[in-house]
Amino acid sequence: MEPLRPSDFHDSPEPAKDVPASRSSAIAQPKLDATGWVRFVFRQLTSMRTALVLLLLLAVAAIPGSLVPQRSADPNGVVQFERDNPDLFPVLDALQVFDTYTSVWFSAIYLLLFVSLIGCIIPRTQHHAKALRARPPATPARLDRLVGHTERRASVDIETALAEARTLLRAQRFRVERYGDSLSAERGYLRETGNLVFHMALVGILATIGLAGGFGYNGQRVIVQGQTFTNQLTSYDSFSPGRFFDETRLDPFSLRLDEFEAVYDIDTTTGRPIPLDFTASVTVAENGESRAETVRVNEPLPVGRTNAYLLGNGFAPWITVFDADGTAVFSQPVPFLPQDANLTSLGVVKVPDGLDEQLGMIGFFYPSAVALESGALSSIFPEPDNPVLTLNAFEGDLGLDEGVPRNAYSLNTDDLDQITGGDSGVDSIVLQIGESAELPGGRGSVEFTSLPRFVSLDVHHDPTQAGVLISSLLVLAGLLTSLFVPRRRLWVVATADGDGVRLQYAGLARGDDPGLERAVGELADRHIEALARAK
Repeated sequence: MEPLRPSDFHDSPEPAKDVPASRSSAIAQPKLDATGWVRFVFRQLTSMRTALVLLLLLAVAAIPGSLVPQRSADPNGVVQFERDNPDLFPVLDALQVFDTYTSVWFSAIYLLLFVSLIGCIIPRTQHHAKALRARPPATPARLDRLVGHTERRASVDIETALAEARTLLRAQRFRVERYGDSLSAERGYLRETGNLVFHMALVGILATIGLAGGFGYNGQRVIVQGQTFTNQLTSYDSFSPGRFFDETRLDPFSLRLDEFEAVYDIDTTTGRPIPLDFTASVTVAENGESRAETVRVNEPLPVGRTNAYLLGNGFAPWITVFDADGTAVFSQPVPFLPQDANLTSLGVVKVPDGLDEQLGMIGFFYPSAVALESGALSSIFPEPDNPVLTLNAFEGDLGLDEGVPRNAYSLNTDDLDQITGGDSGVDSIVLQIGESAELPGGRGSVEFTSLPRFVSLDVHHDPTQAGVLISSLLVLAGLLTSLFVPRRRLWVVATADGDGVRLQYAGLARGDDPGLERAVGELADRHIEALARAK
């Protein structure tokens, strides 16, 4: 036996001569079957480390949703992105970037995080429930090795000393257990309770968004001044339902746009207009009653279980088209989409019936028109100080009779004949309010009848708000509790010493507790004071 080896050390047996060295020196490990692998994967998934990694991945996976427009919230933005980036769009669309929060990869991370958190919470909750019912641990034999150890003397008997110490500890909400001539006290389980509440509330947020969010919806509608919108599926310009949406869940109400007011100021350094306020005055009809309301930016209108948000505004020139006999074949306001801060707007007019051929017109509207040196028009202010409408007319098959939905704000002119503007040899139609112009070839005439305004509203129903709010408050409460409630154990030992007792005090904390030593000292001081009064 070598002198440096312990007496109970035994060398490994010599390998058999017919067994390769690599096999003889390898550690024998049991092989995992299918059940073992499932258990191993589940334990890895339900570890707190994995939950934190998945939470970080979820935050990273949500970044594309803030970088590019989403179909559920901004379908027009997606269309515009496709126009601006025709090469990049197919790649991002294949990766489901425009549907980030319902994509396969985001949903996978979401579900794995959900399972991981539940797998972490259940065993910890069971363990915590057992710990709450368990007795405080027995008093250590060597208190002098613990934090804040101090000794005092008192001229009382052991029973009186322990009884007063029990009273003090219970007043500080310690659970107290007696072991012989000592007391073991424990408190701070609320810290673990707060930790569990934090994680349960986090699961509550995920479950609320994932399940209750499926019953929500949001839809967009352009409403022209004087027109009424009814909350039914066919009334929306675009509509994004949740996966569990049912049309019967639409609240019965209607909104009529009565007036729209915009307030602007002028930047004295650049001369550009600065929007100050947008106010839409509406009449709400709900439950057989009508009431006047207003909608502003960042001040949505609550109607039923929905909120109506003001997204945008613009002008909808009322255009009337007459046939050669002077009969109106088209007369309605047409929303023109703003193209710049001065509300220079682009619009499309489609007249399917009443003329010899279908008529389409692409127009620009200038609220405050001025002529540039080149002869082109421009708007210098977003309010209608000098409103001018210009139109280029086309005739031919507009494709409206094919049964295929068409974009109301675009006109495909590839197969149409241009009859005004461009290379047609006829000047574009230029109109001010109340003016009319003849279409070439005796086809009829066009009139700029009036100038109502329009607003774009987003009607949003989100059943997750109450659940997310409650869960978020619980997350905050649980986090604060787990951070500021210390987990402590205190011990008091009484030993007979002549005509009195020798008292020892000490403590132990789970985790960092800089106030533990002071707490032990305060307990000792109060205990001695209480014993002095008890004499």
